Amino acid sequence: MRASAEGLALGVVLDAVIGDPRRGHPVAGFGRVAAGVERWLYRDSRTAGVLYVGALVGGAGLAGVAVERACRGSVFGTAVATWAVLGGTSLGREGSAMADALECGDLDAARARLPHLCARDPEGLKADELVRATVESVAENTSDAAVAPLLWGAVAGIPGLFVYRAVNTLDAMVGYRNARYERFGWAAARLDDAMNWVPARVTGALVALFGGHGAWRVLLQDGGNHPSPNAGRCEAAFAGALGVRLGGANAYGGLVERRPEMGDGRAPEVRDVRRAVRLSAAVTFAAAGLAAVVAWGRR
Repeated sequence: MRASAEGLALGVVLDAVIGDPRRGHPVAGFGRVAAGVERWLYRDSRTAGVLYVGALVGGAGLAGVAVERACRGSVFGTAVATWAVLGGTSLGREGSAMADALECGDLDAARARLPHLCARDPEGLKADELVRATVESVAENTSDAAVAPLLWGAVAGIPGLFVYRAVNTLDAMVGYRNARYERFGWAAARLDDAMNWVPARVTGALVALFGGHGAWRVLLQDGGNHPSPNAGRCEAAFAGALGVRLGGANAYGGLVERRPEMGDGRAPEVRDVRRAVRLSAAVTFAAAGLAAVVAWGRR
């Protein structure tokens, strides 16, 4: 399966201009189907989780093959498929909305928006904690929402776009280490780790290209300290590029995780949220160019 290089680039432009619709988004539809399948298949076992992931990801792959054949690699078909799976513009809008709330000192509004970016418990978070959570989420999701789907589209066409987004969506739904999903969500989490291994490192490298020596240094120094095999590369590169220090205590579902610090700069401030959003957008467009080159080379 080979994607249209022009279609990948046009899909990024469509995402930048249109963004995600509030209703009827294909990924949201997939999420509803996945939730229904979970109710039917759920068992507290890895075997059930493997069946769950296999059925849904396999279905997404078959849908991608069907669309690819119907479109015959057309620019328009690839562009629409790319737009459907990208989330870079929505990520930037959520980051900007958080910046608006924090700049106005409206912590209640900022706490209410945080779940749109990450799974941390927002209740009781202070302004500096909300800032750090936002910058870290923008960093990590730059790979998940933009760089990774573009790279998978470049190497595997429309099926690659659909499969990646399916895996990433399932990880966001069930890939948690808690009582319900420790075993059932294992397959989704591990497959998401595998599919993001290369894109996360490409993201870190692209951030470092924009961020200069400091970003490269922190990426190489601290990128492997994060408990996630992938998120740390993105967050460390952003920390170095922005000249801030990320990491620390995070609360998820009432449980507190203490993560190593990345970077040796100052604590992130409200203004760094908008800087992170701009850096994420720059990396997205750079990734679009890289993906187009890869797709063109394969063609």
